[in-house]
Amino acid sequence: MITRIEKHAEKNNRIKQWINQLSTRSLVIISLHVIILLVIVLIDGLNYDAKISIFAFLSAMTLWITTKIPAGFVAISLIMFIVIMNAANPDLLYDSLSEEVVWLMVGSFIIGEAVKQSQLAERLTVSILRKCHKKSNVLLGLSSILFASVFFIPSTSGRAALSMPIIQQLSEKFSTKEQRVLAVLAPVIILMSTSATLIGAGSHLIGIGLLESTVDQSISFSKWFILGVPFAIVITLVSFFIIKWILWPKDGFRKAEYVQTEEKIMVKRPINGKEKKIIILISFLILGWMTERIHGYDIAFITMIGAVLVMTPNYGIISWKQGMKSVSWNLIVFVAAATALGKVLVDTGAVKWIETKMLNVLYLFIGAPEWLIVLIILLLTVSSHLYITSHTTRAIVFIPGLLLFSETIGVNPSTVVFLSLIGMNYCVTVPVSSKALLLFYEESEISYDASHLLKISAILMPLYILIMMLFYFSYWQWMGLQL
Repeated sequence: MITRIEKHAEKNNRIKQWINQLSTRSLVIISLHVIILLVIVLIDGLNYDAKISIFAFLSAMTLWITTKIPAGFVAISLIMFIVIMNAANPDLLYDSLSEEVVWLMVGSFIIGEAVKQSQLAERLTVSILRKCHKKSNVLLGLSSILFASVFFIPSTSGRAALSMPIIQQLSEKFSTKEQRVLAVLAPVIILMSTSATLIGAGSHLIGIGLLESTVDQSISFSKWFILGVPFAIVITLVSFFIIKWILWPKDGFRKAEYVQTEEKIMVKRPINGKEKKIIILISFLILGWMTERIHGYDIAFITMIGAVLVMTPNYGIISWKQGMKSVSWNLIVFVAAATALGKVLVDTGAVKWIETKMLNVLYLFIGAPEWLIVLIILLLTVSSHLYITSHTTRAIVFIPGLLLFSETIGVNPSTVVFLSLIGMNYCVTVPVSSKALLLFYEESEISYDASHLLKISAILMPLYILIMMLFYFSYWQWMGLQL
């Protein structure tokens, strides 16, 4: 007969065995969750729903970066946690699939497959490889094309969608490690080039609109171009070299795979019917994206029109089955759930609380030196992507408060808005902070790890702020941009 003491000893042994089985990483992750929970519980001024949503969001970021647990599983599990904890309705989960970014990505995958099936992506890939013999030159050539696209396609997600088939085709000439670099290089270059033009992001137009309606000032397209292009070139080059330095394998600087004779012939042959169709379709897509403010249909809807057209029986480029198979449903579910995690922060008032606290800190610096005011604005806006996952929402939330701040301390509102919008363009730390990053995250063919972004951002974020400071006190001031 087993005594009570023996039962107790056996129970203690099982607990010790369980603790021993836990790795150091697991213990660190559990400890981080306990610390996050304690800090959030002790915060005053936040309601219950907001505290639960902040905990879930921080937990998701921790697990995405530190574990190999599927990102979609993490996101959905934490949405279920929010609902079970009675901090939101089950509609949070159901409505997540109706988000604009979800349908944008579905359409992007289908159009990308059509571009690939038409052989247009292969033609472009071979053209790049013919002109760039070294793999490092291929990366630079690709980055140049992605940078130039900012002047023609007024959407980071649109540029990412069109670059996907080219990246997928190009990746066939690269090793697995090199493919991961391509997967992270493309969206980061797209994001860093956003500051070059006023139409580079919807948040720019929102910010300028708020500036005009609030203080009757504006920043013209040409002025933004003069101020933004040099900065965008510098920060894009810096990002390019940082990514190559951190992620590119040591043996990856060898020559690109030789372009076969039959591939060279393919480039010289006339454009076929499918290629003509996809070129015409992409032209109409770009036109539709550029005229969004005129016709009123958002980018996702225009993209889905394109997706339906390429799958049209008898007249399209691919079949319905091919289109559906091309969609990475694993990624779609993750994006839907991750976007919902970001949205619930806004809905529960967590973002409003963070905004109020940060703007209160700003008012402490009334009368401070110019360099300190600029630094505080940049720290606030550059870091905003960590808790406001939507680029557009960041502008809507922060620009009105920053305009009020500029009027209170007597500085130029146009300068504050410009610096703020350029600062908000930084969103490289976590995949959920940008649609362009999400499009390449955990994609079935080529992908990157969330830890890659963290490594890049640890170096790039401080450099981004430093380069903005240097530009402000040199080139931008020479061009008349002053507080």
